[in-house]
Amino acid sequence: MEEIEKIDTNFKVETNIDKADIKFYDIRSLPFKIYGVFYENGKYRRMPENVAKQVSEGVYWLHSNTSGGRVRFRTNSPYIAISANLENIGKMPHFALSGSSGFDLYEKKGGEKYLGTFMPPYNINDGYEAVIELGSSKMRDITINFPLYSDVNELYIGLSSSATVSEPVPYKVESPIVFYGSSITQGGCASRPGNSYSALISQKLNANFVNLGFSGNGKAEIEIGDYMKNLDMSLFVMDYDHNAPDAKYLNETHERLFNQIRAQNPNLPIIFLTRPKIVLNKSEIERYKIIKQTYKNAKSKKDKNVYFIGGEELMRECGANGTVDMCHPNDWGFYSMSKPLIKLIKKLL
Repeated sequence: MEEIEKIDTNFKVETNIDKADIKFYDIRSLPFKIYGVFYENGKYRRMPENVAKQVSEGVYWLHSNTSGGRVRFRTNSPYIAISANLENIGKMPHFALSGSSGFDLYEKKGGEKYLGTFMPPYNINDGYEAVIELGSSKMRDITINFPLYSDVNELYIGLSSSATVSEPVPYKVESPIVFYGSSITQGGCASRPGNSYSALISQKLNANFVNLGFSGNGKAEIEIGDYMKNLDMSLFVMDYDHNAPDAKYLNETHERLFNQIRAQNPNLPIIFLTRPKIVLNKSEIERYKIIKQTYKNAKSKKDKNVYFIGGEELMRECGANGTVDMCHPNDWGFYSMSKPLIKLIKKLL
């Protein structure tokens, strides 16, 4: 059988860069600015390697998945290319490779305008190259989002050698929103990185963020709480319902994690989320009540900076049609999740 790109050339993924004037820049050099990840021991990570080891084996495996990572800069190059070295590449039957392993490109233009995806080839092994044509040489404020479910060892940006490159315009909210939770928090199964709910919130509110979603491993361990409570943050979102093994575990850890964060950050806005789902079974109703009770207990203690959004509100726009498997949101699902959060966070920030 013929490969699809031979039948329909619109499906062909170009990975060879033919630019005589191209100049590559390591994003760790000025004037590029990296957000959401940092470079340590040969790769980009969302938290320090030694801390991840202390939390759990799963968090250690996932902490170098680069969900929420971004590089920002200004340039008037008529094209932008990437050369990326990746490992632990996320290939799953229900998850687009463009989301798990791709980079996507945005221009700040009022809000954030999507310009294209640096599309990984289907047979990706340890990295790839790609280029996106911009059509003109005007100055642009650029954001490139990192893959949601792969490790990035190196990333180089290719620009015209005659182009100007300078520091990006800062976020309106530079102190990051920190999201903690499950695979849904990490971004599974958005079709591209910029469509995770945390990224959509960032784009709409011009706010920096850190994604600490750990697929199957957001379990509110004391060690992760001790790490997160000391982070610089403008707001904290707790979203790990799906990863608590059972209601008993959720009951033992949910308010404990909140208290860890609150003790160190007495005035920080904190948002509690339940799993994004409208129709709940008996066990899910019990979990919903546990999370709501953490909120009620905080309010009873005169805490004025706690907020609650239930899963029915998160998925009101789409229902189960906003998932790929009755659990993980698709792009519509993430858009639905982002709407009530944007409405609330806009007021808070």
